[in-house]
Amino acid sequence: SYRLQEECDVLSLRRAKCQGNIVLSEHKAVMLASLRSVVKEWGSQDEIAWSWLWENVQRMILVLMGNLAAQQKALASFFGGLDEAALGILQRDFYANPEARTSSKSP
Repeated sequence: SYRLQEECDVLSLRRAKCQGNIVLSEHKAVMLASLRSVVKEWGSQDEIAWSWLWENVQRMILVLMGNLAAQQKALASFFGGLDEAALGILQRDFYANPEARTSSKSP
């Protein structure tokens, strides 16, 4: 879906800022262990569904990591093309919205 793609885009950009090697398969193990401990009625169908979701997320992130330079160039072009007024509106709306500051998309 579009929302999943958008979240993967953001995650790949944030991941690019991390130093060292990040092993996505280790995230899957931690995520599943966390879900098993938190969700009381966790079952095999839940395990299959979350495994399927993470495998797709992992695949999408790996593809995006190969296009990181293009993503960064597009973002730089977008922000560089904003005039002072548009940039001010973007900043004002971002700081006026508490959810934007705490979401996965915050800078």
